Amino acid sequence: MDAPRARVARRPVHGVLLLDKPLGGSSNQVLQKAKWLLRAEKAGHTGTLDPLASGVLPVCFGAATKFSQIHLDADKSYEATLALGVTTSTGDAEGDVLQRRPVRINAGDVAAVVRQFTGPVTQVPPMHSALKKDGKALYEYARAGIEVERASRAVTIHALEVLALRLDASNPAIDIRVRCSKGTYIRTLGEDMGEALGCGAHLSALRRVATGNFSAAQCVTLSDLEAMDEDHRLACVLPVDALLDGFARVTLDSDNAGRFLSGLRRRGDWPDCAQLAVYGPAPDAALLGSAHSVAGELIPTRLLSPIEVSQCVVQHKTTTQLESVVS
Repeated sequence: MDAPRARVARRPVHGVLLLDKPLGGSSNQVLQKAKWLLRAEKAGHTGTLDPLASGVLPVCFGAATKFSQIHLDADKSYEATLALGVTTSTGDAEGDVLQRRPVRINAGDVAAVVRQFTGPVTQVPPMHSALKKDGKALYEYARAGIEVERASRAVTIHALEVLALRLDASNPAIDIRVRCSKGTYIRTLGEDMGEALGCGAHLSALRRVATGNFSAAQCVTLSDLEAMDEDHRLACVLPVDALLDGFARVTLDSDNAGRFLSGLRRRGDWPDCAQLAVYGPAPDAALLGSAHSVAGELIPTRLLSPIEVSQCVVQHKTTTQLESVVS
């Protein structure tokens, strides 16, 4: 008989862990593993990646989950391979082959299609996606062989670059890099580009290389995280305000900080600003939350609780001490 599994003692962890999601498992499986490795009480991610996709997956812990929407809304960058001449039921290599067509195109044809799909475009979300219809994910309908009507949506392809052309290969393909707005389906982009080229296509590889200001170069893998001791894992967690990159900074004195943290508006000489990161006084200079200012009034948007502020200060001191020992 197997021995009972030891119960993990959870602890408060606050901040952002930049994971390089591996091929295979779902984003939620990766999140749950990271949460277990850090013994974190609360975690969430900032947008899923398909099992057959790898790359940047920011995982938010504790107070950072309050600001995850910022990166859900952020632009994303991907590198993908379009396998030409073959369409599949899922738009990627996981699906059944639907059709094979000859590939008779040249570099000029590809350049024209790149121009066609750069800028504002409309997409019909794929059936094999997590988008919900009547409370049920589309992929659940697809697995049951049911096709449901989906409304097209407007997205923006900010940049579309061809990294490599292999048009004369036995398995012709195009490698692309895409920077796009939220809600863009790269599988759908690949399928649409294939149809515009007249030969069809599906994605044979997909990697997210950036989301907002976070890039793959900043990420840690799950295997690397597993090999670390607990202190070094915690040191990989970026502070909560890493999610507030680009926000103007406001520092309040102790009296105003306490009132702001309780949800009260403050008066001051602040210019109008839509995105502010608000901090308490030195020496801790702890993040209190986000705000916007209108007509000299500082208006809270998202607030940390006093307990979360205290825990963030302790966590920061712990990781700073570790870094000083390592250096």
